[in-house]
Amino acid sequence: MTSALPSALAPWSASLTALTPELATALGPLLRRLEALVAEHEPAARAEGTPDGHGGLARTGHPDRLLPSEWLLADEVPDEFLRRLVDGELLHLAPEFTSPTPTGRTVVLADTGPEQAGAARLVQLAALLVLHRRAAARGTGLRVGILGDLSGTWLGGDLEDLLPAWLEARRRSDPTSEDVRHARELLEDGDRAWVLTSERLAALLPAGTRALTARPVRWDANGATGVEVRISTGTAAPTTALLPLPAPDIAVRALRGAGFRRAAPAQAVLPTGVRGGALPVFTTDSRTLLARGRDADVLLAVHLPGSDQHAAAVRARRHDLPGPAVAAGRNGRRLIVLCAWGRRLVPYVSGRRFCERGEYVVRDSAALGLDRAGLDALLAEPVLPLLVDGRFLRLPVAGRWWRIGADGEAEDDGPVGRQAAGVPYDRARDTRLFEGDLPPEAARARHLLHGAGAVAWSKDRRAWDLVDRDGVRQRVALREQADVIGLVHGAEGAALVTLGRKDAVLRHARASGRRTLARLSGGSGRPALHPSLPLIAVPKGPDRILVGDADTGRIHHVIGSGQ
Repeated sequence: MTSALPSALAPWSASLTALTPELATALGPLLRRLEALVAEHEPAARAEGTPDGHGGLARTGHPDRLLPSEWLLADEVPDEFLRRLVDGELLHLAPEFTSPTPTGRTVVLADTGPEQAGAARLVQLAALLVLHRRAAARGTGLRVGILGDLSGTWLGGDLEDLLPAWLEARRRSDPTSEDVRHARELLEDGDRAWVLTSERLAALLPAGTRALTARPVRWDANGATGVEVRISTGTAAPTTALLPLPAPDIAVRALRGAGFRRAAPAQAVLPTGVRGGALPVFTTDSRTLLARGRDADVLLAVHLPGSDQHAAAVRARRHDLPGPAVAAGRNGRRLIVLCAWGRRLVPYVSGRRFCERGEYVVRDSAALGLDRAGLDALLAEPVLPLLVDGRFLRLPVAGRWWRIGADGEAEDDGPVGRQAAGVPYDRARDTRLFEGDLPPEAARARHLLHGAGAVAWSKDRRAWDLVDRDGVRQRVALREQADVIGLVHGAEGAALVTLGRKDAVLRHARASGRRTLARLSGGSGRPALHPSLPLIAVPKGPDRILVGDADTGRIHHVIGSGQ
């Protein structure tokens, strides 16, 4: 990659590995000019600590740190030396310090509404590259928040993960100053926030806000060729400059994601004796995916990294249980499993101590309405959720919720909401786990499901009413032969997730349209949708599970065989 770049972009080689050589080269003039503008308002590093020699090359610095080759150029070709000096192309030795002190994260609040489509989004791309590079030089990270997304989710990680996620986070409406205020409330002490938005919204922001805006001002027969970029911080006069854009054909491909090098999904090798595709399930709101092993008394637990570490390696851990897992749940850092041991149900705990030996042992599963046949039927289904309620364990069995005390006594805690007995348990249809008040129409509807803070209901499973966690309501009509398996909340709001009855094609449906999750479709079993996060796990044969984004369809992790 480095050899494919012009020499002027050599200092950018690490950042530009996230782009194809064609796009990186085309963005070069815009990047270098934007870097100079941002440098006036965003320090790359703080010279704190003890000097420790030199640590690479830089485009700025004191004359006594110029490379000898640059002084040779001044002697032999003085005009070229002056040109490079004016354009900021001269190479200097960069000073290195021991234990430099970070100055907080760099945070970008990005406007991805319709007003920022086209040339403005291309400038945002360049700004993300510039700010990511400068944040790395300061020893801190870059986080990106999408204005109007009230979930509080930050995009981060390597540029190979960050850039596609930012590009896919388009919104149907332009943000407001209230959206900016809400996003700023999520910042941490020491964060340096930049707002990438339109001139209209920038004019409404409080004084002192770092804002970067761009608008096309030069055109030719093929489209925009130049943009006016304006940077304001409230502490000094705004900086304005006319910057060049790449050729229109390259710009269009970039805005479609064709110029991005995507990071490969992280691989997780299964421990010995574990079958990866056996009924994956998210039983709680944690990021732990559970699946039974090839042997009945083995449980696979995979803790998935956060949203800013999708490409990080994941660890699949094998748990050897005293019997087949009936129900399991994560409580903090503790995994609690209720296992079948003959007619008994006994607890297994991994992590911090939860109970004394002999506690929470159900001496006869018949106390939960389970005969031998019923227990065997449960073991052919995904692991049930196990919740900790004070000093009690709670789990849904045979259409009822049961509460188990430390003495092992099981108490009927009422029916599973909207979940009929005799069918596999489906958390999305259990209204007992819905936090909040159901809309009156939903309370009377025949079909209802919830997830990600949203609720949807229907009379005939064809026309669905959906209310998301922000109170936005929409009506979605389904025409394809598919079952609704859950809800997801992404950058464009809530959506139904459907599974084709014949072709196992996964889609999500909003009032504004459909999207096929092609890379996640075609599984060998029923997918597992996370109850609150845009995560979905799809079994692909007996030894492989794909984990991806239920909103965009992007694959984050491959658990098991990669073949």
